[in-house]
Parts: sequence; structure tokens; C-alpha cells
Amino acid sequence: MKNDQRLPGRRALLRLAAGLGTAAAVRMIAADPAGSPLRDPAPARAGAAGPPPAARTRPAPYRLRPMTAGAPPRFRPAAPPVRTRPFEELPGIGHAMVLSFDDGPDPLYTPPILATLREHDVRAMFFVCGEMAHDNQDLVRAIAEDGHTIGNHSWTHPLVTGLSRAGVRDELGPTSEVIERLTGAAPLWYRAPYGAWNRNSFEIGAALGMEPMAWTVDTLDWTEPGTGTIVRRVREGAAPGVVVLSHDAGGDRSQSVAALRRYLPELLDDGYRITVPQRR
Repeated sequence: MKNDQRLPGRRALLRLAAGLGTAAAVRMIAADPAGSPLRDPAPARAGAAGPPPAARTRPAPYRLRPMTAGAPPRFRPAAPPVRTRPFEELPGIGHAMVLSFDDGPDPLYTPPILATLREHDVRAMFFVCGEMAHDNQDLVRAIAEDGHTIGNHSWTHPLVTGLSRAGVRDELGPTSEVIERLTGAAPLWYRAPYGAWNRNSFEIGAALGMEPMAWTVDTLDWTEPGTGTIVRRVREGAAPGVVVLSHDAGGDRSQSVAALRRYLPELLDDGYRITVPQRR
């Protein structure tokens, strides 16, 4: 969705997330491990695994609460190999958009999302949590077989900014390994839980061969605002190059499933091409 430190419980993290305002969340995106903001960050450019530790074989129930709200700021391309900000939109892809789904795979909600995408012959990004992937291996394979892009969303969905470098490595590394074991290919993209990034996550992600991907349009579907509201947020945010954030796990995602069935054909009727990013 552990590291060499004792982590707080998931409920404590969610209480922390709920108590942080948008401004604080944005500051955390670019915070270093000591909490000092990264000054004048360079902008970003789009462009044999064994089983995981025994302690990670069962996902715990949780309700995810992203820490960023609204459209994040946009950044210009920068030279690799290590980014200092995540990609938040993908300019230069024409009249196209990217749909992304976090926190799965979930046996209840991921299959109908896959069915809708298959019906319209489009591809999306799925940022999976390692513990969910480990417990739903056939779904990971199904996502890959349908041609979707699978990204790394950590193993247990922790607040990355509270982890040591070893802790970040322990979250990202095994998740990449289980994805590679199940699909035959290591992930090339990752997304920080809660949208909270720091220098350690950028550097360790790069060392694992991954680029950081955030989003442009947040549907806030985790709040269960109603199917119509989710559809409206996607339609109002639709524009060339945007990345839409939704979820296929972490709570009741029936509204997310129903919303996709409505807004996807509407986007296609409007001439949008639904695509996934290509690494350069």
C-alpha cells in the first residue's frame, strides 16, 4: 500500500492528513527529510523478485485521504536522472488525457474499471500498493495483459516524508519486485502516497529506474461525493495533457466505477484520446 523505525498507525496518519491544510500539503511535496523546503527546485520533464516479507502478506483495512487538493502547480521539463518535482501534466501529447487509478488492485472495484476501459479500447495507469498486488496477483496480471501501465504506489501506503531512506527503500523496492515478478517488467513510474514527496523518494525512485508521476485533476472520489460530482470534476478539468486521479481501492469505490462509465464515453465523444505516458 516497514522500515527500520517504528511507524505510527494508519489511523494516526489519517488524522495527520486531515489536519493539514492545502498550503502545508504543498510544502510537504517538496520537503527534504529534515522538513526543510527544497529551494528553487529544477522542473521536471515528462518523458528476480521473491515473495515480500511475511509481515506484509495481508492488507489492513484503511481509508485513503490524499493530502493535496485541487490542481497542483505545473513545472517545465528538467534534465534527468533525478527529478525534484513530479510530473503533474503531460504537455506535448496532443488532444489527449491520462486516467490514473491508485491503491489497488481490489477484487471488487478493479474488474469493472478494467471492463469499462476494455469496452472503449483505452489504456490507463494503475498505481498499485504492494500488499494489494501480493494478495490480488491475478488482477495485477489482468491489468498488464490489457496493456495498462502499472506504477509503484509503495507497499503499505505510508506517509513517505516520515520515513528514513531505508524505510522509503523498503516501501518502493519490494513493490517494484512484486510487480516485476507478476508482469515480467519492473515499473517505470511511481506515485507518492498522499501526494507527499521528498528528496529521498525522488532519489530512491530514480535509483529503481522510476519517474515520479502526480496529477493535474483530483476527482476527490475518496470522499464519496456522489457519481455526478466525480463526473463533473473530470469534465470541468478536461484539457490536453492533464492527468486525472481516481481510486480503485481504499474504501467504497462504487461511485468511481459508475463515474468512469459516464465520463469516459463523453471524453471520447469530445475528441479526447485517452493514453498513457511513454518514457523517453
